Amino acid sequence: MWIILICFGILSFFSFYKAVKGPSVPDRLITINLIGSIVIMMLAILAVILKEDYLLDICIIYAMISFLAMVVLSKIYTGIYLSNKAKEQEKNEKEGKN
Repeated sequence: MWIILICFGILSFFSFYKAVKGPSVPDRLITINLIGSIVIMMLAILAVILKEDYLLDICIIYAMISFLAMVVLSKIYTGIYLSNKAKEQEKNEKEGKN
């Protein structure tokens, strides 16, 4: 089990690197969601290793917060994308009239 935790730690490090260097915002959002899933799995494994039930409660709460954060961030990104697209369309219409 400890080897699995070490592997998840390494995976989360590489995922964090991808989140920082990602080529686009959607890639970064998906990577942040991946990091959240890895943390949830690590908490679940720690709960089994340490035989502590409260870690499972923390795991469930973290999963709900992670899901809510992804929904909010996706909504914000979609709003910004649509706003930029509308501005670009207005700009193209003005250039077409001139």
